[in-house]
Amino acid sequence: MAKKRGDASLIDNNPGEIKVVNFSQALSERYLAYALSTIMSRSLPDVRDGLKPVQRRILYAMRELKLNPDSGYKKSARVVGDVIGKFHPHGDSSIYDALVRLAQEFAQRYPLVDGQGNFGNIDGDNAAAMRYTEARMTEVARSLLEGIDQDTVDFRPTYDAEDNEPIVLPANFPNLLANGAQGIAVGMATSIPPHNVGELCDALRHLIKFPGASITKLVDFVSGPDFPTGGVLVEGRESIVSAYETGKGGFRVRSKWEVEKLKGGSYQIIVTEIPYQVQKSRLIERIADLIQTRKLIFLGDVRDESSEEIRLVLEPKSRNVDPVVLMESLFKQTDLETRVSLNMNALNSDNVPKVMSLREVLQAFLDHRREVLVRCSQFRLGKIDHRLEILEGFLIAYLNIDELIRIIREEDHPRQVMMSTFDLTEVQAESILNMRLRSLRRLEEDGIRKEHFELIAEREGLAELLGSEDLQWSSISSQIKEIKSLYGSGALGDRRTEIGDIPEEIEIPLEAMVEKEPVTVILSSKGWIRAMKGHGVERADVKYKEGDEEHFVIPAFTTDKLLVFSGSGRFYTLPVDRLPGGRGFGEPLSLMVDLEAGKAIVEAKVYDPAGKLLVSSSEGRGFIVEEKAVMAQTRSGKQSLNVSEPHKANFCIKVEGDTVAVVGQNRKLLIFSVEEMPVMARGKGVMLQKYKDGGLSDVKTFVLEKGLTWRWGQDKNRTETDLFAWQAKRASAGRMAPNGFPKNNKFY
Repeated sequence: MAKKRGDASLIDNNPGEIKVVNFSQALSERYLAYALSTIMSRSLPDVRDGLKPVQRRILYAMRELKLNPDSGYKKSARVVGDVIGKFHPHGDSSIYDALVRLAQEFAQRYPLVDGQGNFGNIDGDNAAAMRYTEARMTEVARSLLEGIDQDTVDFRPTYDAEDNEPIVLPANFPNLLANGAQGIAVGMATSIPPHNVGELCDALRHLIKFPGASITKLVDFVSGPDFPTGGVLVEGRESIVSAYETGKGGFRVRSKWEVEKLKGGSYQIIVTEIPYQVQKSRLIERIADLIQTRKLIFLGDVRDESSEEIRLVLEPKSRNVDPVVLMESLFKQTDLETRVSLNMNALNSDNVPKVMSLREVLQAFLDHRREVLVRCSQFRLGKIDHRLEILEGFLIAYLNIDELIRIIREEDHPRQVMMSTFDLTEVQAESILNMRLRSLRRLEEDGIRKEHFELIAEREGLAELLGSEDLQWSSISSQIKEIKSLYGSGALGDRRTEIGDIPEEIEIPLEAMVEKEPVTVILSSKGWIRAMKGHGVERADVKYKEGDEEHFVIPAFTTDKLLVFSGSGRFYTLPVDRLPGGRGFGEPLSLMVDLEAGKAIVEAKVYDPAGKLLVSSSEGRGFIVEEKAVMAQTRSGKQSLNVSEPHKANFCIKVEGDTVAVVGQNRKLLIFSVEEMPVMARGKGVMLQKYKDGGLSDVKTFVLEKGLTWRWGQDKNRTETDLFAWQAKRASAGRMAPNGFPKNNKFY
């Protein structure tokens, strides 16, 4: 039967054959293989020991090199070479970078490598080359490897099948949460901040006692991340609980600072701790750049006086500047405040990636420790049985010493004779034959009997432990208590990140970040915008692109915000200080906000927090809206007046006075009280004037006592105070406008 093109039957093991496969199938298979390799063998940590493969291999290689905490250092290049040659066939730089990170006290809450030499610093400087640095394990790393030679974990062949490596470490230390993890795989990532091991031990022991403990209760013990660089955690408890429940969230971390008084009543701010993973040098560069660009006009200077301890000095321009306001402005604009993400995505015991809750991560560690305890106990039990078998043979030998000596001296095959005469096992007979003559002393017999008794007692204890789940959990609880006593206090264990309150919302005046300067905002009819320096700009000197012309000329200050109302009924907000300068023609407004195509700009004005606006559409509907209700924070703006085709928003005027005057395209004028207009944030609005044909032509607000004013001729105004004839309820038809009213049906 002929084979079809792309038939899977063509894929066989014949090495010289050209195989034809479907391209999409081949691509998906290979990409999936790559993705699984990245997820399981590179980027995601194991929930049990909290290590990625390269980190696990580094620690195991250091153990093989006997680089214990109480031994001497060896060159990092030696460690990297062993890892490459035996376990991890990748580039030396990736392995050395991983080793360096395990040694950095500002990156690891509980370092796993004790480094000697230049291993980088918090400024972001790189470590020295591996030939210049030396390393050995820390006590924490030794705890992770504790019991690895007692059949506590499974091993697998290395990449070249010449050796074996552990699949996971015994991990007598909750490393995943204690040191955290960062990694980007294919289609998924992990981001786990470090925590305090003393708090983790308390939570683990509580979970042993109460397996169904809620996340809320566990957060009573684990109050939040504990970063090696300290700082202040300012996240609310509800948010923390939610993050630990779902395994996803984030934590706001602020720098720790204090005010240092100087002579003459002045002061300076000292920053002593910065957020996790923030490079100090880049932070200082950012602050200096803000000072230079006048984005922090109240800050005079920044200095780095750090030695081993961080000390950033912030000098205000004036002693009258409130330090709290100054720091709030810095928190908003620099990495003195950051948000550390939480994504507890790790490989579970089945090597499957999963986003876990706090309880699931803690329970996975406990389950692993129980498995390690059981396997270690079974291993020890096997060793005891083997030793007891030998000791029982020795005791038989002491009881029959003369006959044994005769058999050894006279028989050609003494082992078989001994086994048949005294009913000995092969192991016992071989052990008796290997005894030294000095072991035949009476004192040695007493020692063997004592050892035999002790091993019997130990065996009974292990058998009882293996048969009782309660005893197993009690033993694990004791181990965790020991972890806390070793690492939960002192310079290494004390909490470094302070748990702070949620910061109150402090209104920071824009002047604290932007220097107040007068400008004139120019907005053309085609939507090009710019800000020219100063007020009183000569309009005749303002140039526009060919076919374009003046639309709005607005005096403002750099600290103001500009409200723009479009024909779609949507408001947009623009900071005046971010508008392009006056040189050239400016920039299209559509580059700064998501302006709908084909919609004209109806109004542009300086934002007034206490102001009110009357908005209306061409069909004669409208309402009053407060300016603070339409203040937009995003490019997409904020929808206010709902309009439907073919109508459009055509008026946005400031409410000044107690009366509204509207005139329709039918030239009828209607005057009614402002109180008849509803105050809304969004909607279609109410009918202002009733029309048989046409729609709204113009609208105006005014003070009734002062009369209604409209343009009279070229450059004159006329004010009419006798308006009784045109006064009626809102949505009335109105009456024809008085003689002399402009023919274009506009007030101006």
